[in-house]
This record gives sequence, C-alpha cells and structure tokens, in this order.
Amino acid sequence: MGLGVAGALYLLLRRSNAIAPEVTPPKRLRIWAAAIMLENVFSHVLWLWYFCRPSIPGYIIVCTLDILLLIPMIAGILLSMLQDRHRPVWPVAVALVPVVGLSALGIICDNEAFLFWLGIYVIALYAALMVYMYFAVRRYGRWLRDNFADLENKEVWQSYLVLVVFALFSIIYICTSGQTRSLLYLLEFVCIIIMGLLLWRVETLQSLSESTTAEDEEPAEEAQNVSALQTFPVDIAALLKKHCENKHLYLQHNLSLTQLAQAVGTNHYYLSQYFSQQGLTYNAYINSLRIRHFISLYEKAVAQKRASSAQQLAFESGYRSYSTFSAAFKQYTGKTVTVWMQDAGE
Repeated sequence: MGLGVAGALYLLLRRSNAIAPEVTPPKRLRIWAAAIMLENVFSHVLWLWYFCRPSIPGYIIVCTLDILLLIPMIAGILLSMLQDRHRPVWPVAVALVPVVGLSALGIICDNEAFLFWLGIYVIALYAALMVYMYFAVRRYGRWLRDNFADLENKEVWQSYLVLVVFALFSIIYICTSGQTRSLLYLLEFVCIIIMGLLLWRVETLQSLSESTTAEDEEPAEEAQNVSALQTFPVDIAALLKKHCENKHLYLQHNLSLTQLAQAVGTNHYYLSQYFSQQGLTYNAYINSLRIRHFISLYEKAVAQKRASSAQQLAFESGYRSYSTFSAAFKQYTGKTVTVWMQDAGE
C-alpha cells in the first residue's frame, strides 16, 4: 500500500521527471496512472476488510469493486497514450454492466460460482481491448509519421506491454482464491512490476497536446475536399525548397508538420495532402533531407581529410538519437551506416 500511495503522490505533485527530465508527459496519462495506484491502495483496504469478516457476499463485492474500478482505469491509461485524439472511456464502463449483473446474482444466490463466469467475461474484455489496442497503435503510428519529424519518446508500441502485464495480473487475480493466499505473493510482485512500468511509461512519453490541438482544429471545409490541393494556387514544392530545404529548417529537432506549414506559409491540411500525393509521410520527407545532409557532411569531411564520427555528423544532421538515425539511414540507403561508409571510402 505504501508504494501505491508514494507513487500516486509522486505523479500528482512532482512537476519534473526523474527518469527522463527532458520529457513533458501528458497530464491526462499522469492523472490516470496516479488514480490506478490509489485504486491499488483501496483494493488492499477492501481485502483487509474481507479477511477480517470473510463471507461469500463480501468476497463477491470486493471482487466486483476491484473490476469496476480497475478496468476503466486501465482503459484510461491505454487510451491516454494515443494522443492523436481524445478517446472516451465510457464504452468500457458500458461493457462492465454484465459484471454488475453477474455479481448481483451471486450475492442474491449466495453462491460464488457466478464468479467463474465473471472471470471468463473479464478475460474476454481484456482480449477485446488487446485487439482494439493493436489496431489503434498501428493507426497512431501512421498519424505520428504524418505529423512529426522526430519520433523519440512519442511511439507507444512498448505501451502494449502495459496491457499484457495488466492481463497477467487479472488472470492471477481470478485464479487466486479468496479463502487461501497461495498466489497472493505473486500477485503483489506483479503489482510492483505494474507500478514500476507505469512510472517508466508516464515519464518517457512526450506530450503532443499542442500538435494534437492543431490537428483536431482542422477546418471542416478543407477536410471535405481531398482533391482541393490540385487547384490550390501555391506551389508547395517550391515553398518547401525555399523555406525548408534551402534554409536547412529540417535540422530543427522536433519540427512538426504544423510548424513546417507555418514556416513555409501554407496550410497544415494542404501540406499533409501534398506529402500524401507524393507517396511520402512527413517523417520520411524530413529523414530524406537529413540523410542527404549527413552524406554531404561526410563527403566534405573526407575531402578535407578531417576526422569526424558518424555520431557527430548525425547530431549535426538533426538527430538526437543515433539509433533513430541508423534506422532511418538504412531505410533510405538500404545499407547500414558502417557498410555505407566503408563503400564510400573505397
């Protein structure tokens, strides 16, 4: 219980991150994570009450309250990670109505056998949530690549691990008998893992609130006509050449599509449609410019017989993460940085 209280207070009261000080996490995610830690404390209090006065109705009530509080909070955490739009949690609450019905039947009949079907239903909910998150994360990833030059601390594939651990927790919870404590130690261990995982995820996910606001406020009249770009009087390719490529604007870290549109003097929506018509994502466009800049710097260093590391040249090309640069370089050239430099030196 102490860890839950400490974790919740840390998330609610601390203004800066301990794990990744340079990251500003989403406030919504921070609040949901703190709430689920407090729910863990409340759950421990409920179980202490039950162990003091064990009964079948009491056992059903405790299990039901745990489910009714925990699952919406898990959904809130997972949906808060998908920052491309505000996703409601209420459908999950509606899906929990059968939980209340099964629990009521168990209390009325004074029979905990109903908890078996309750457990099956909860596992089915987790399975449905996993399927939903799989497709939502893929869609979110595409949205990120269409709107951001740098994806460090923004992607959420790792966050799928949060749902998997929560599912493991629920399976152990369902298998744990209220009359015995054979699996309680394992349950507590998983709780500690969950709290640590949540703290890590909250503090390493960059908030996209400003960019998502711009995305959500896209003018309706523009969205209604996808082909409007063909009649748009401004040559977007020329604008990009003049304001982005010639001025090396692409070297700016965390340059978003909205910021680029403002810099070149065009509209966010039209710029997005331009890249779409070119068969590019915004992220791929910026990476191509950065990789070409890296190649230019490397060739200049070789011509001047000046020693320069790939890491340093990558940093000068707009990358803060060498691993991100390496992946982008291989995707653009078809070769690893090491192999390419060896071939270039021959």
